[in-house]
Amino acid sequence: MIQMKKRPDRQKMIYGVIGAVLFCVLFLMTFRTRADEIERQTVKIVTFGDSVLGEIRDETAVPAQMQTLLGESVYNAAFGGTCMAKQGADEMMNDARDCLSLAGLAKAVLADDFGVQKATRIRESNTEYFAEVLDGLEAIDFRKVEVVLIQQGLNDFHAGVPIENPEAPYDEYTFLGALRSAVLAFRKVNPTLRIILVTPTYTWYVDRGLTCEEIDQGGGVMEDYVEAELRVAEELGIEIIDVYHDFFPHEAWEDWQLYSRDGLHPNEAGRDKLALKIAEVLERQ
Repeated sequence: MIQMKKRPDRQKMIYGVIGAVLFCVLFLMTFRTRADEIERQTVKIVTFGDSVLGEIRDETAVPAQMQTLLGESVYNAAFGGTCMAKQGADEMMNDARDCLSLAGLAKAVLADDFGVQKATRIRESNTEYFAEVLDGLEAIDFRKVEVVLIQQGLNDFHAGVPIENPEAPYDEYTFLGALRSAVLAFRKVNPTLRIILVTPTYTWYVDRGLTCEEIDQGGGVMEDYVEAELRVAEELGIEIIDVYHDFFPHEAWEDWQLYSRDGLHPNEAGRDKLALKIAEVLERQ
């Protein structure tokens, strides 16, 4: 005798469909993205850079002094040891600092997603502040930021990062390509943003008895990077503050002690001088 297969219980199927729909509706009503959960902060000026701005984070830091001088909110988003460009192009896995390069941070700002940066663990000295800075950076509403200040180049010079790839102007593994890419990303987020570059300062390598005019790590001497910044600033229509030429005296070898603590990083007098110079430019509208 042939047994007939029982038809599915249509009522149960209907209830199942209704239950699934209700679950989806409730899920969408209660689900909030990470971006939605963040309490947004309004900041007028954000400074990106390396240890020149990031190493000291007390009231004598350059961004902190800028805030006092200008009477405007300034967020210090500088990470010591980082470059303008990415450096891991020839590696199976990009260098951990690549996501903290200016190119990497600008893309995170554009995507409004700092997940990669926050998942990165750099176990080096004087990086303890990185996590806190990323938390603050993630909370900033960049649509309301008025000024982005970019101070980088020293570590690109030290790493011998190529200045430019003529065949790929936006190559993020080059100094100028990373800068172009970052400026483009920032402008996509906020077309009215005022973007200002700050060149590296003149530097001395005290332990080697040499200056930045005498060292070439493969990409050129320091002045080559500075001149490239001056050129691309005009190309991109952004402002630039030249603190390499005629800023820190360097006629005599001993001049390194006037405004730096080690030939590279500004001492308190150097930070005062930098903050005053930058504030003076920012006050011009």
